[in-house]
Amino acid sequence: MLQILTVTFPFFALVLAGYVAARRAMLPLEAVGGLNSYVLFFALPCMLYRFGSSTPLAQLLDPAVFFLYLLCAFLVVGFTVAISLNARIGWNDAAFGALVAAFPNTGFMGVPLLVALLGPRAAGPSILAVALDMIFTSSLCIALSRLHGGRQRSGSGPSMRVALKSAALGVLKNPLPWAIVAGGLSSALQLELPKPLLSTLGLLADSASPVALFTIGAVLARAQILARRGQHPPLPLRDYVPVALIKLLLHPLLMWGLGLLAMGLGLPLDRYTLTVLVLLAALPSASNVSLLAERFGADNGRIARIILVSTTLAFFTFSTAVAWLRVDAG
Repeated sequence: MLQILTVTFPFFALVLAGYVAARRAMLPLEAVGGLNSYVLFFALPCMLYRFGSSTPLAQLLDPAVFFLYLLCAFLVVGFTVAISLNARIGWNDAAFGALVAAFPNTGFMGVPLLVALLGPRAAGPSILAVALDMIFTSSLCIALSRLHGGRQRSGSGPSMRVALKSAALGVLKNPLPWAIVAGGLSSALQLELPKPLLSTLGLLADSASPVALFTIGAVLARAQILARRGQHPPLPLRDYVPVALIKLLLHPLLMWGLGLLAMGLGLPLDRYTLTVLVLLAALPSASNVSLLAERFGADNGRIARIILVSTTLAFFTFSTAVAWLRVDAG
C-alpha cells in the first residue's frame, strides 16, 4: 500500500495545492480560466498526441473496450438519473449529476496517473475512454437534460435539438479528440515529426500533468467560491453525496463485474485491460462537467459539490482500488 501511495499521493497533492492557492487568493480567480485554457488547448493535446502516436492502433480502437466502457457508462447514467429525480431535482439537474457519476477525470488525471501506475500500455484504453465520454456519454446526458418532464419549459435552457447541436459543435471545437485522432494516424502511418517540433511538443506534454492537476484544484475552489458569492442555498447531503459514492464505488464495481462477465463469455478482453478500465471508473468526477452544467442551466453548485466530494474521497478509494486489483490480479 505504501508503494501505491508513493505514486498516487503527488497527483492528489497537486490538486490540493491548486485548491489552497485559489481559496487563499494566492492564485486570482481570473487566472484559473487561463490555466484551464493552457491545459486544454496546449499541454493536454500534446500529451494525448504523444501517447496516441506511441500506442498501437489496435489498442486505440479496441472493440471490447469500446462496448464495455460505454455499456457501463450508460448503466451508471440511467441508474443515477432514476434515483436522483425528485421534487427538488428535475431532469436537467439529474442528467448532469449522472454525467459526473459516469464521466471520470481521465484527461486531466487518469492518463498520466495510470501510465505511472501500470506502464505505457495503459494509455490506449485511457485515451479511448476520453473520446467515448466526450462524444457519447456527454451527448446522452445533454439529451436527457432536455426532457424536462416531456416538454421544454420556458426559460429552462435550450431545446433538445439546439442542445445536441451545441454539444456536437463543442466536440468539434475541442482539441482533445483531434489530438487523439492525430496521434492514432501518426501511429498507424508510422509518422515521425521533425526533431525541433517533437521537442517542443514534448515540453508541452511534460507540463500537462502537473498543471492539469493544479488546475483541477483551482477549478474546484473557484466553483465553491462563486457558489457562495451567488448565495447558493444549502443543499442536503442526500442530493450530492450519493452521486459521488456512485462514481467512486458503484462505477468501478460495475465495470469489474461486467468485465469478468465479458471475459467469461469469451470476449477478447484481458485482465490487464480490465484493470485499467476499473481504475478509470474509480477516478473522481471530471471537473469540466461543471462548466458544461453551467452552460445548460443546471444547478452548478450541486455539480461542484459532487466533484469536490469525489475528488477528496478518491485519494482513499482510488488507492484502495489499486491495492485490491493488484492482489486480485495476482
